[in-house]
Amino acid sequence: MARFLVVLDVDSTLIEQEVIELLAEEAGVLEEVAEITFRAMNGELDFEQSLRSRVATLAGLDTEAIARVRERVTVTRGVPELVAGVQAAGGAVAVVSGGFHEVVDPIAARLGLDEWRANRLEAAEGRLTGAVIPPVVDAAAKAHALEEWATARGIPLAQTVAIGDGANDLEMMARCGLAIGFDAKAPVRDEAHVILDERDLALVLPLLGLPRA
Repeated sequence: MARFLVVLDVDSTLIEQEVIELLAEEAGVLEEVAEITFRAMNGELDFEQSLRSRVATLAGLDTEAIARVRERVTVTRGVPELVAGVQAAGGAVAVVSGGFHEVVDPIAARLGLDEWRANRLEAAEGRLTGAVIPPVVDAAAKAHALEEWATARGIPLAQTVAIGDGANDLEMMARCGLAIGFDAKAPVRDEAHVILDERDLALVLPLLGLPRA
């Protein structure tokens, strides 16, 4: 049984990119989507509404673009070290994302994560429809995932860690034992217990009392 649980956001946390923006670049709507993303991450827009608005701009994009986007995604420095360190100490590592399973799945599997959850893009006849398949992973769903995974492993919430950068991470940060803002936007900087501004997730290990490799 795991002794503690670390849950990370994906876009701009586990990975360096915002996947919706990479997809938008493929669709030629980057400027429009980046503006909506910025406002959502700073808490100016409801996440689900902003997600649906952004995905709607992708309608008609060939699904082969997803494979091209996967090739452009880079895992943030220190992630393999963090995962190995936590798991070696008897902990579990999970990610929950307002992004998309189509990109998250292969990354999570490659890293050997214990759990992951994300949104799914609807497609038909080889093209994105511009819709998200419900239920949407929003801030409440992220918090629920953290609680669900902890309960399944018999881990008290006091022994959970949430790591993220944007407003969509605030609800899970409010439920966990240790909230870490990673290169975080304004709302998270105000609420997180710890702020890490250097983009190296292995720096989380000393915060958990664990050695770096």
